[in-house]
Amino acid sequence: MSTPGFVIAAPASGSGKTTVTLGILRALARRGVAVQPYKCGPDYIDPAHHAAAAGRPSFNLDTWAMDRTLLGDLVRAGAGADVAVAEGVMGLFDGAGHAGRSGRGATAEVAALTGWPVVLVLDVVGQAETAAAVALGCARYRSDVTVAGVILNRVAGERHRDLIAPALSAIGLPVIGTLGRDPRLTLPERHLGLVQAAETADLDARLDRIADAVAAGVDLDALMRLARPAALLGGENETAAPRLRPPRLRPPGQRIAVAQDAAFSFLYPHLLRAWRAAGADIVPFSPLADEASDAAADVVWLPGGYPELHAGRLAAAERFMAGLRAAAARGVPVHGECGGFMVLGAGLVDAAGTRHAMAGLLGLETSFAARKLHLGYRRARLREACVLGSAGAELWGHEFHYSVTLACPDAPLADCTDAGGHVVPESGARRGSVTGSFFHLIDAAPG
Repeated sequence: MSTPGFVIAAPASGSGKTTVTLGILRALARRGVAVQPYKCGPDYIDPAHHAAAAGRPSFNLDTWAMDRTLLGDLVRAGAGADVAVAEGVMGLFDGAGHAGRSGRGATAEVAALTGWPVVLVLDVVGQAETAAAVALGCARYRSDVTVAGVILNRVAGERHRDLIAPALSAIGLPVIGTLGRDPRLTLPERHLGLVQAAETADLDARLDRIADAVAAGVDLDALMRLARPAALLGGENETAAPRLRPPRLRPPGQRIAVAQDAAFSFLYPHLLRAWRAAGADIVPFSPLADEASDAAADVVWLPGGYPELHAGRLAAAERFMAGLRAAAARGVPVHGECGGFMVLGAGLVDAAGTRHAMAGLLGLETSFAARKLHLGYRRARLREACVLGSAGAELWGHEFHYSVTLACPDAPLADCTDAGGHVVPESGARRGSVTGSFFHLIDAAPG
């Protein structure tokens, strides 16, 4: 039997999904419940908070970029937990455009594929009975998605709750809990979302405060009773030991030096775990601590993150930069994703307008002085064989950054299209064994 679970969703972003999810995860964990967290869609920051709250790694479930087998194996990765809790993305039905139906990648797709019921978080500021109408619309919009209950967020008080709850009861949606308007139930934010979990010094205290509010205002036993076993499973036998299908993108090497610190943290856990399962050795190092990549590594991988916040320290990190240049001189593949791509470039201009010299292994010049959002799913087709795959291989992932490209004189790495098949400017860069792009990798297409 698979781990029973439920999905925390909302009609819109900003309704409080993350706060409610973190409170539930921590409150259940404090009861001794083994909770397996998940995040719907592409996201690096929320899953790290999930892991801190639940004490277990959080996996992304992305119906746009992952096939059914990989999704099933990730659901199976929760075997041994008492309950699975999946936090949704954006509004319940919001995803990559698909005429007449909620788009691929939407939270509703995860709920439909797993069969996990949805608990709807409603921000009821400025609402009373209308909140029930919104919930009813969500409950009836798709017949293969079950909305099993509601948590009311930012409730003004008991009288406010009493104006809403009877209307929800009349349409068969129980109020499982309420949270008040409390500014203390927040986490610090910046331009890509929450401040990273590892950078929030008082994170445990904040999580406990949120969990206290959830434990007082939400019926955790009722939530546990709502949970249902997942209908989507990977492999041939649902009672078999948990496993992860190695992604179709092979491990980029046997011994992979991976930058990991506050500047380089955006690498999906399912990729790292699957690379290890395929026999690769992952050797972490910290550029911010001026550590060089392992000289014995046959690949150096710089994930995305926040190099723009640490550009001065990175520019001054002589051992780190020398290690990158030495690896490239030996012909070792060096790859950078998004933030890592910027660091492999010639220079990075921070938000204050100061230019910092980077590794110079690519000609890329980027700037945060005038920010521009680049956001969306991407398909990337490789122009030439490289560490990411053979020529013509198609990769699935997404782009999410605010930097502006000032110059990128190197040979393009790939041709990119968005979820609708439209060509986008992102093409990455390649020089010798060094590659990089703003593309965040999730998996590769079949073939």
